[in-house]
Amino acid sequence: MIPLTPVPNSWPRPPACLPHGRLAEPSNGARVCVAGLVLVRQRPGTAHGVVFITLEDETGVCNVIVWKKVFKRFRRAVIAGRLLRVTGKLQREGGVCHVIAEDIEDISYMLDDLLKPEAEQHPALPLRRESRTG
Repeated sequence: MIPLTPVPNSWPRPPACLPHGRLAEPSNGARVCVAGLVLVRQRPGTAHGVVFITLEDETGVCNVIVWKKVFKRFRRAVIAGRLLRVTGKLQREGGVCHVIAEDIEDISYMLDDLLKPEAEQHPALPLRRESRTG
């Protein structure tokens, strides 16, 4: 029996999001949309209500800054989301890139698609056959 494997990089991606590996391309202050798995949430007591989130996609990581006012609007997504889509302004300072969040969406429901067989996710997507030797 020859197992079927998905074509590389064919898994579902949030629409209209910039891969983290390409965050160096837009100019400082550009409005961007990024998405990724939540690696870290930090809300230091010394930060006056600011939340720092680190997102990861298949191309790298992205630092997100959530100001107190934005956190109040999107509290549930920031606290409970495992996969987030963030729209905001790109900020570069001292060689470090951040996205200053304006809109945050919990898209954790998309993680369930990763458990489905590939044919159910993308019915028209061709599957690549892997040959087994031995």
